[in-house]
Amino acid sequence: MKQHASQIAVAARESRTSLGFWLYLMTDCLLFASLFATYVVLRDSTAGGPAGREIFDLPIVLIETILLLISSFTTGLAMIALRLKSLKYVLIFLAITYVLGVAFLTIEVNEFTTLVADGHSWQQSAFLSAFFTLVGTHGLHITVGLLWLLVLVVTMIRRGITVKIRRQLLLFAMFWHFLDVIWIFIFTVVYLTGVV
Repeated sequence: MKQHASQIAVAARESRTSLGFWLYLMTDCLLFASLFATYVVLRDSTAGGPAGREIFDLPIVLIETILLLISSFTTGLAMIALRLKSLKYVLIFLAITYVLGVAFLTIEVNEFTTLVADGHSWQQSAFLSAFFTLVGTHGLHITVGLLWLLVLVVTMIRRGITVKIRRQLLLFAMFWHFLDVIWIFIFTVVYLTGVV
């Protein structure tokens, strides 16, 4: 009887955690929707400065996109390995995800520092301000995701695959796939339309 009550309590807690995380993702959707709307309104407000077609390096951004898409795929492979209860492969695929995420973030930081070094900071125009805010907010989310992933991997190395870790990995995977979807929108709305 006590075990049954304990299982019900754990299931209720997991359900609340999942609901709370979905609510968080919905608020993040609202955040990014407002940043996208702001960017679309301000993308032609260059104040005599450069437009997107003059400063965006599409081949580099395409590499970024491929890195993030592959990292989403390796996260999916880690979830399959989790179902198979293979700690070794979960860790391998998450390590690959981490490396790809770091490579993505490195390219993004390099893009930002290059733009600022060339005199195209967020202070130059409303367009650049909206650009840095939108893409930077996504980069901040990637940074948080990488830190979260690092904590999960260290915890798994120490404790193995527990019920709590399974739930946290599932939430992490949702978060990472969400960031991938947001990036596809950024790639399309910001970079592709900015170059055309």
